[in-house]
Amino acid sequence: MHVPYNSVVLVADGRKLLFLRNEGDEVHPNLTVEHAEERPNPSDLDQKTDKAGRASSTQSGPGAPSIARNGSNHAQGAGAQFAPSRGSLGETDYHQLEEDRFAADAAELLKKRAFSNEYDSLIVIAPPKTLGELRKHYHKEVTDRLSGELAKDLTGHPIADIEKALLDA
Repeated sequence: MHVPYNSVVLVADGRKLLFLRNEGDEVHPNLTVEHAEERPNPSDLDQKTDKAGRASSTQSGPGAPSIARNGSNHAQGAGAQFAPSRGSLGETDYHQLEEDRFAADAAELLKKRAFSNEYDSLIVIAPPKTLGELRKHYHKEVTDRLSGELAKDLTGHPIADIEKALLDA
């Protein structure tokens, strides 16, 4: 992948981001750190206080079984019969929620920097899940400046590895 001179490269995951600027050329990138940020995000287990809730449900309203005058239990009308059910309510993954929130915040930062004309060309490197979440929040000003994306987790890697991954992409 070509990295134009003065491009901004965002390397992010669900809790770290690194803004790099290419001070080299397209063939020999020289990435320098402009901004780094890390947000603590404990494991899901450490953020929960309770188990998932339980719910029991009986069908009522249109389509519900009803008792006929003769005491038999069969549906009247076109509705289907449903047996009472029990199930657990879906557990909330607080760790993933926080990672998604961090990606949305990173996209907001990209938007602010785009409106301030801090970059003309942007390359985003993030794990696939984070990249998908970032895309949900890209503003048009950001997508207009987006030169490329790389679906890899390189947040903990040295800058030389990031430069190599960009050249190999």
